Amino acid sequence: MTAAPRTPWGTGLTVAGFAAAVTGTAITVLSLGLLRVHPLVAVVLNLIAVGGLAPTVWGWRRAAVLRWLALGAGVGVVAAWLVLAVLAAQR
Repeated sequence: MTAAPRTPWGTGLTVAGFAAAVTGTAITVLSLGLLRVHPLVAVVLNLIAVGGLAPTVWGWRRAAVLRWLALGAGVGVVAAWLVLAVLAAQR
């Protein structure tokens, strides 16, 4: 019987944090540009993009390295949407 490999939490969470920062920043900046066009355009395009990428990212959760990127991408999307909701509420 072989021992299960140890989970690299430090490295994995660092990768997830970086992925969250990049994803969150990209979505926020692009959505702010789309909000200038029309708020409904920003919402619809965000839903289409996330809906299209969700099955691929969901499949990454079982791969050793990609699971950390999937975690970071999910956190980044949620954080960006929260930031956009706060900015929209201030208008």
